[in-house]
Amino acid sequence: MAMAANMAYLTLLALSIAAAAVESATTYTNHTVGGAAGWFFNDSSNTCSANYSSWAANQTFDLGDYLIFYTNTNMTVIQTYNLTTYQSCSTDDALDTDTFQYGGGDDQFGVAETMDVPLTVEGPNYFFSDANDGFQCQQGMAFEIVVNHGLGLPPSLNQPPPPPYTAPPLPSVVGSPPITLQPTSGGFRACVNLPWVVSVVLLAVGGIVFG
Repeated sequence: MAMAANMAYLTLLALSIAAAAVESATTYTNHTVGGAAGWFFNDSSNTCSANYSSWAANQTFDLGDYLIFYTNTNMTVIQTYNLTTYQSCSTDDALDTDTFQYGGGDDQFGVAETMDVPLTVEGPNYFFSDANDGFQCQQGMAFEIVVNHGLGLPPSLNQPPPPPYTAPPLPSVVGSPPITLQPTSGGFRACVNLPWVVSVVLLAVGGIVFG
């Protein structure tokens, strides 16, 4: 009897794990950073609104997922793939190819805003706030995650960059197509090259002036 109960329990557990695996493999997820606490820093107590490392440790991240930062203009979000940049809590020596900033530069403080950050690179991803010259980061406003392949990037995030702009060629005067001259009196119609017509007119005018 006990063995049958154990077998039933193991079967149910296996089915639950399989269902969870199927669900995670067929959906993309929006992760609210810090949960209900959001992405905030208290300047009076010098504390973060959540333990972001603990929050991240309980999440599973895949390509195509989004991190949702509910915050305000007092904070920034720095995303980097460079461990040295992350550990320094600064973007001073960061490269444009591996470090990106969301928020910041607003002249109004304390204004609520939401930042949506897509996960587009597999492997280690690092996040921190460099506000107050990196002080917020040093006090724990930072976390690292590992992004799994999952379903891969959705089409909306997997588009190649547009080709570089190429200016159209300038029109060439040499070899221009013939034009049609038609007198207003309804006489003849002739197709000639414009440079030839101009030359004839100039010669005629010159003959009148110097004749």
